[in-house]
Amino acid sequence: QVQLVESGGGSVQAGGSLRLSCVASGDTYSNCMAWFRQAPGKEREGVAAFYTRYGSIYYADSVKGRFTISRDDAKNMLFLQMNSLKPEDTGMYFCAAGSRVTRWVTSDQYNHWGQGTQVTVAS
Repeated sequence: QVQLVESGGGSVQAGGSLRLSCVASGDTYSNCMAWFRQAPGKEREGVAAFYTRYGSIYYADSVKGRFTISRDDAKNMLFLQMNSLKPEDTGMYFCAAGSRVTRWVTSDQYNHWGQGTQVTVAS
């Protein structure tokens, strides 16, 4: 069983930055770890993903050039550096891990989820 715990959310002004962290414990094997977000009244959407085997990284078009996903395998941690934040980035951000993820944007393919950390960007 994998446990994921996110931290680093908060409230910032548009144009600001935040760095989210996710620490994994337990059986930490996964072929893919990702960040998702969910705004009130909207579906959960994939933000960025990191495939373990080849280090492949993917981003949603809406965050390309502004967000950076990274991992620290020694510490079993996943990060999301968010720069140039916009009000539309507001939402609950979740860390997710899956062992058989073939399509990173599909939330159903992830076995494990954190509890989420809130990000609020004021205009």
